[in-house]
Amino acid sequence: MIRTKSFFLTLAFIAAFVYKSTAQSTTNSPYSQFGVGNIKGSYLPQNRSMGNLGVGISSIGVYNNINIANPASYSQLRLTVFDVGLSADIQTLKRGSLSENSFNANLSHLTFAIPVTKKSALSFGILPFSNLGYSYKDSTNKVDGLTVDQIYSGEGGLSKAYLGYGIGLNKNFSVGFNMSYLFGNLRQTASSEYSERYVGFLNTRREVNNSVGGLTFDLGAQYVAALGKTTRLTLGYTAGLKSTLNNKSNTLYSRYAVLNDAEYRADTISYIPDNEENVIMPANHNFGISIAKVNKWLIGADFRMADWSAFEINNNNQSLNKTWGFSVGGQIVPNINSVTNYLKLIDYRMGFNYDKTYLNVQGQDIDVKSLHFGMGFPLISQRSAFYKVNFSAELGSRGSLDNNLVKENFYNFNLGFTINDRWFQKYKYD
Repeated sequence: MIRTKSFFLTLAFIAAFVYKSTAQSTTNSPYSQFGVGNIKGSYLPQNRSMGNLGVGISSIGVYNNINIANPASYSQLRLTVFDVGLSADIQTLKRGSLSENSFNANLSHLTFAIPVTKKSALSFGILPFSNLGYSYKDSTNKVDGLTVDQIYSGEGGLSKAYLGYGIGLNKNFSVGFNMSYLFGNLRQTASSEYSERYVGFLNTRREVNNSVGGLTFDLGAQYVAALGKTTRLTLGYTAGLKSTLNNKSNTLYSRYAVLNDAEYRADTISYIPDNEENVIMPANHNFGISIAKVNKWLIGADFRMADWSAFEINNNNQSLNKTWGFSVGGQIVPNINSVTNYLKLIDYRMGFNYDKTYLNVQGQDIDVKSLHFGMGFPLISQRSAFYKVNFSAELGSRGSLDNNLVKENFYNFNLGFTINDRWFQKYKYD
């Protein structure tokens, strides 16, 4: 058991190092230039594989799982839980007859949960909140006949470190909260570059670096009702409170020249350092329902909405829209007690997700549609410790080819390692 624990802990430290040392930009999406980037969602692989299902789920099978999507579910945890994972994303961008592929990999989560009493538990961890990454060029012809390329790029994103607590108030009803600290850098540049070397002309660039940090709060509640001896209904609700994050921005205006494919900065036009402003994050509301037969099957649905028209960064309202979305999915375990057939012990999961994002570009709503599936592989248990590997895959699209827009096709893969154990129990014999 000690060797197995050492393996998981070593993996956690390696994953944390990778998370810290790799570049923050883990996407290649022109739509990520708006707001705070593309929102990732607070889901572990076991939830992602069911279509990002979580608000109305109190537990998933016989294993203890951390369900960050609704902190009220922490009250169901009876063992210490450690969950760490990695993700890999493949993206294809299409616009007209043009296409471009990209690949990114990073740490997806590092989370813990510890029971406090028989009806309550504490959870904490870190995971990505949003990703910002894009680079594209538009060419325009000026009146005087000179061709100028407008070049836009950005990188960065926000991470989420959270601390949550859930408690059961009685046999059926539980509540909880997550206090999260969002932090990260959002770096964006806009350049005007002459596509030909016109004598006497210099290129210009604006570089903006936003360093964001601040607290957000999420409240959750769940009601679990028995529909039979082994069947139960779970109703869930969460609310993300409107919050104000701190932002320190630096803006640089400069001129530069490109000679022999090398860039040379000619001079600085203006530099505005340490401009302290705010980022206004909107409130959100989420509803969920699920029906489960204990250790056999589960089906459920979530609905979510938020008003991103209230979003502001540096006192600039980006005219974003209201968002809404839904998820449907579930899982089945053929036979949790199977001894001779390992395939019957595996969790088989599937789901569908739809989100109308906060973007409307050239009169076209930008939405996200994705199909999810995955499996949970139980490993050999030792004494009071239980281990599982959770895998999820997501196939989806963002945007449209209409109105000369960009359509993204993405394939996301997540791998998580879960351990259940009584880490704080002292054994008489070892």
